Amino acid sequence: MRPGHQTLVLAAMLFTVSMTFIDQTIVAIAAPDIISELNLTASGMQWVVNAYLLALAAFFAFGGRLADLLGPRRVALGGTIVFVVASALCGAVPKGSGALAWLITCRAIQGFGAALLFPAALAVVVAVFPVERRGRALALFFGISGALTAIGPILGGWLTTWTWRAIFWVNVPVAVIAVTLTLMAKLRDRPRHEAMDWRGAALVALGMGGAVLGLQQSTTWGWGGWKTWVCIVGGLAVLAVFCRVELATRHPLIKLRVFRDRAFAVDNGVLFFAMMAFVPLFFFASVYGQVCLSMSPSEAGSYLFIFFAGFAIASQLGGRILDRNGARPAMLLGTALGAVGFALWAGRLTDLSLSRQWWFVVMAGAGIGFLLAPASTDAVNRAIDASYGEVTGITQTVRNFSAAIGLAVFGTVLSHVTTDRIISSFQARGIPPSVSHSVAHQISQSISGRGNASAPTGNGPAATFARGAMATVRNDFAQGNQAVFYGMAAALAVAFLVALWHPGTRVTQEEPAVVPGTMPPAATGVDGPSN
Repeated sequence: MRPGHQTLVLAAMLFTVSMTFIDQTIVAIAAPDIISELNLTASGMQWVVNAYLLALAAFFAFGGRLADLLGPRRVALGGTIVFVVASALCGAVPKGSGALAWLITCRAIQGFGAALLFPAALAVVVAVFPVERRGRALALFFGISGALTAIGPILGGWLTTWTWRAIFWVNVPVAVIAVTLTLMAKLRDRPRHEAMDWRGAALVALGMGGAVLGLQQSTTWGWGGWKTWVCIVGGLAVLAVFCRVELATRHPLIKLRVFRDRAFAVDNGVLFFAMMAFVPLFFFASVYGQVCLSMSPSEAGSYLFIFFAGFAIASQLGGRILDRNGARPAMLLGTALGAVGFALWAGRLTDLSLSRQWWFVVMAGAGIGFLLAPASTDAVNRAIDASYGEVTGITQTVRNFSAAIGLAVFGTVLSHVTTDRIISSFQARGIPPSVSHSVAHQISQSISGRGNASAPTGNGPAATFARGAMATVRNDFAQGNQAVFYGMAAALAVAFLVALWHPGTRVTQEEPAVVPGTMPPAATGVDGPSN
């Protein structure tokens, strides 16, 4: 395929996935306006957010397999249409008693559309670029699409000055451009004449959905709540059944034998631990910027752009390292640099000064940038029978599940450490323990976005002190975030240890070319250690 045509395909797929990345962060900015106009509760709004993420987790594997059976171009177009129609309906939600059900349903459909289009779009990019140029192409794909996540708060802040409904309607013109470019590319799919594994699709949707739901609701139900563990343990049990069923199915949803390839297993292990830091970062850094650095939501988005300055540059270098030397050197460099960057960043959080952090923010971003595209690309290069859609579905499921774990675990750490620090600050000023515990919990829940954002009321000593001690509270919250960021550094350190197990082999050649304009088959040649 000509380079100009490849560029058109890459642009088309970037527009296609851009909506899903922006939607991960844009809705949180408009949440107060949505709650106010539609008269929703904070817990109801949480379900509006969770419905999208649950559908993503449940249907990524299905979307990837469907892309293989029907062709990735067709599924990418179909997923885009589903996503944009649901977006328009989210923006058109009527006021009244049915508003919450309408919004949750449409957000779930949005998530389903995203689960179809993302693995399909990634499979298209993988398929049209030869293996020797694939690393650079996917580095650009992940670099640009990742940076779009930081645009969410900025774009959301600007659009909500007009109406919060615009955060959903903005997807319509983007989708029109994506569909137009995809049709202009004139790609031809090569459908597979295999049966869809509906039983496997149902099991993985139920298992992933249940486990992720338990993790998402752990902050509401509590880690000691029975509903939390019924969902998590039940979901994992269903996933275990799914694995047994897949091994006995002729045309499974996921060919689990791909995990026998040590490099593929390591790639996914690195992605799992690295994404525990990368995806939750958008929430924690944004809230830290607003609470501790007194930034507006839009300014907090700019704070994340410092991270992406390192990410964007390193992602391009990581893609070149992959093309020349394989994934192992890039993953080792990225995980090591990321672990050090996050640890040094954590050490500066309590300074409450951006000027003392920015260099370490860039380091952390560069670490993620070096590893993301190489790990993802090396994994899809090892697809069995050119099942690019299936493998991208696997990697995205791993990333989504890891993100859910990171948000749940680090959210709990943030809440507990912040609460403990505020209690200590209260008691140091003579506030009785019984009073300080209650008020500290309320403040912690409020500033971390997990409760109603209201300051303590009344004329008691605790309420009076809390309203006049924002400097102390900001420092206590910074210490909570410090614990979280040290945890992110630890996750990347584990990813480094996992990367050491990569055999260093890489896919270097493809099967003979097929008819021009169609999707080429999987790469097959594997060379020896590249380090």
